[in-house]
Amino acid sequence: GKYLKLVKNGEEVILKSRENGSFALTPVTEYSTLIPKEYILKTKDEDLKRAITGEELLERLIPRVEKLFNK
Repeated sequence: GKYLKLVKNGEEVILKSRENGSFALTPVTEYSTLIPKEYILKTKDEDLKRAITGEELLERLIPRVEKLFNK
């Protein structure tokens, strides 16, 4: 009860234990996502090669958009 009510009301709750370490209580919502660190670190080189930055995306898109409007 008590701690879950605090979390539900937006409070940050940290449980500390000398024996077991610390734990943060957070509410789970429809937008919550839990992704294991191992999955994130397992990204293949192929995936990284296909990834581009936002700046690269703009560099590619701007000339195409300008070409569309300059016809």
